[in-house]
Amino acid sequence: MIAMEQIKKLRQKTNLSIMECKQALEEAKGDERNALKILSRRGAEKAIKKSSREAKQGLIEAYVHSNGKVGVILELNCETDFVARNEEFKRLAHDLTMHIAAMGSKDTKSLLEEPFIKDTGKTIKDLLAEAIAKLGENVKLGKFVRLEI
Repeated sequence: MIAMEQIKKLRQKTNLSIMECKQALEEAKGDERNALKILSRRGAEKAIKKSSREAKQGLIEAYVHSNGKVGVILELNCETDFVARNEEFKRLAHDLTMHIAAMGSKDTKSLLEEPFIKDTGKTIKDLLAEAIAKLGENVKLGKFVRLEI
């Protein structure tokens, strides 16, 4: 039997449902590290399943660094306007613009392979797969531009 505290702790780390966290911990026999790997694998599987679905909604996020010399405009797409208004989706868009500003990313293909600045154990591709698992919709990077003086 998995303790509720363990489930809560894993849920806080992942923002996934209590049931998903409980099932992963049960499968991992209570080992949190293995449970995280299981959840990551499941997220990637969900992302693959949803990748063929159209992502025609989304938002445009703009970020200007505090020095006023670097800025990024990013298009992030999802399937519905409901998800586009979701705080998690908005936070993802903002994190991506900050990452692009900091890393000087040039194109979408190379951006997907870059380690995420807030968690270098994940790539941007991993970050998007996690978002797809959490939000339940396909999420795709659109165009972006980075400006620097």
